[in-house]
Amino acid sequence: MTPAIRPYVASDRVSCHRVYFQAVHEGAAEFYTQAQRAAWAPSETPALSQPNKLLEQWCWVAEAKNGISGFMSLSRNAYLDMAFVVPEAKGTGVADALYAALIEQAKAESLGNLTAHASHLARRFFTKHGWQVDYAEDFPLNGQVFERFHMSLDMMEIT
Repeated sequence: MTPAIRPYVASDRVSCHRVYFQAVHEGAAEFYTQAQRAAWAPSETPALSQPNKLLEQWCWVAEAKNGISGFMSLSRNAYLDMAFVVPEAKGTGVADALYAALIEQAKAESLGNLTAHASHLARRFFTKHGWQVDYAEDFPLNGQVFERFHMSLDMMEIT
């Protein structure tokens, strides 16, 4: 059953952070070492003393009866910032449904070019949806170095 896609609200913060943590530590295990995953998502709980950046973005969550299984966010300057689903949701259409909501918002806002920094796993998903890799780069974070991909999508090519 496809989950409902709805806008993010402040009370989703802890659940979305769990999705993020699980996606990084389990879903990305094929591409990143344990040390890299620990540097990328060091805590199972969000830093509640920090601002909730998802409230400043357009963000959607996928919710079913067992809770939130994924979320995606788009900043006001057309940057696809967060795109995570729990490992069990991979291949079920959850990411596609979230992505459809994001694209509809981008169209409604007349955004011309979307950008993202994608992991190896996210790069596969975005490429399938017409994004192009502009360049690969090494990104240092918490004592680890990650290969990530700067990607873009020309919204004029979206029908």
